[in-house]
Amino acid sequence: MAILQEIKGDYGRLPLYVNGEWVESNTSQYQKVVNPAFNKTIAEVPFSRKEEVDDAIKVADEAFEKWRELPITTRAGYVYKLKQRIDEHIEEIARITTQNHGKIIDEARGETRRLTENIETACSISYTLAKGEHLDQVATGIDETLTKEPLGVFGILGPFNFPSLAPFWFIPIALTTGCTLVVKPSEITPLPMQWAMKAFEEVGFPEGVINVVHGGKEVSETITKNRSVQGVCFVGSTPVAMQVYKLAGEYGKRAICQAGAKNYVVVDEDADIDKTIQALMPSFFGNTGQRCLSGSNLVLIGSMHEKLKDRFTQSVAKMRLGYGLDESIEMGPVVTRRAKERITGYIEKGVEEGAKLILDGRNPKIPDYPDGYFLGGSVFDDVTSDMTIAKEEIFGPVASIIKAQNLQEALSMINTKTNYGNAACLFTKNGKNAREFRRRANAGNIGINIGIAAAMAFFPFAGRRESFFGTLHGQIDCVDFFTDKKVIIERW
Repeated sequence: MAILQEIKGDYGRLPLYVNGEWVESNTSQYQKVVNPAFNKTIAEVPFSRKEEVDDAIKVADEAFEKWRELPITTRAGYVYKLKQRIDEHIEEIARITTQNHGKIIDEARGETRRLTENIETACSISYTLAKGEHLDQVATGIDETLTKEPLGVFGILGPFNFPSLAPFWFIPIALTTGCTLVVKPSEITPLPMQWAMKAFEEVGFPEGVINVVHGGKEVSETITKNRSVQGVCFVGSTPVAMQVYKLAGEYGKRAICQAGAKNYVVVDEDADIDKTIQALMPSFFGNTGQRCLSGSNLVLIGSMHEKLKDRFTQSVAKMRLGYGLDESIEMGPVVTRRAKERITGYIEKGVEEGAKLILDGRNPKIPDYPDGYFLGGSVFDDVTSDMTIAKEEIFGPVASIIKAQNLQEALSMINTKTNYGNAACLFTKNGKNAREFRRRANAGNIGINIGIAAAMAFFPFAGRRESFFGTLHGQIDCVDFFTDKKVIIERW
């Protein structure tokens, strides 16, 4: 019961962070921030007024010239100090993440550690990848030089499911390359980014270099439309990503829009069943299924259907549900009541369409948390690739088992039965099949004997089709996103 009593606190109305100071919003519109394990309000997030957002952009624009004039080693020094400060706050940020999002504490710690990896990568790669090129004597007496220059102010629009990590796919590289930022965290899970900003404050970044505003769609649109903003980075659902990408294009802005997913996980007939089961559990049910790299459709080839189906379902049924700050818990609640209702609606749709619900997670019994937004893992069998539950993003703890005769049929499903292309994974002992899969699967992130194909920070976070909109991805790709090439041709 100690865990139950530990965090039910009220963090009050969240301030904005503008020009190096915490400031109260003068808005009259606030939204409750909820701990989903208890359905308890733990804070209120303001929906910033347009003038407040424009003011944050203005100070970021004014800070840009001074920030870009600092040597890159100085800027990277600030960012590396940030990594040290966040290391000191990892447990605090992780616990805030569990309170606000619901993910279990071990997942929250992992998210924060991955955040610091992105900071380390920014410090190490910016020196080399931000360098230009030079060639003497391109013509008689003429030399030519290419430099990469920072562009200015960028907006970072964060998601609810990885509220601290996802913004850091972009933030540290933007800063080391010389850009300034206005960050809008998810209005559903604003607390982790709010706590991460404490580290920026402790480092003492120059005023205006990074700013945080709060709100929803209107705030995102205000950031995107502002003339001083050079581009936006977004992570979220495909419908919203398409809106952000379209608006950015209309206003001539750069955009990285990481979007939704419907990921296929394929198990070949010769796969190691024990190791596969171990990998499938976090793939399908980590983060309560609320991640764009989650497994969704489990394709079992040939005899593997009978070998794996029951063992997989039994493992799901044994998962311990509850409040994520309890170290023994294996899956927490979904993030909102609305999310729970949406996921439940998809389960009902699957039953209506004729899929066999062999494990129903809709009504888990969790006496200590009667008001939380909990769903147990649900498993469907006899799913076809044309069913709604096989085609649309559910974003919750639901697995759909699909039979396939061979690898060719599985690849056909991946390439023709979904509009998404975020990830696809194969479990096999056959090198020929693995090679064919990684070459032919039309997805940006490919896993071989890996259930969650999450790129390290020094690789781009890939994605194709309706899982990504833009030309450059996050993480390492951001060096080119936040800079532009200038060519200098000289005669002396």
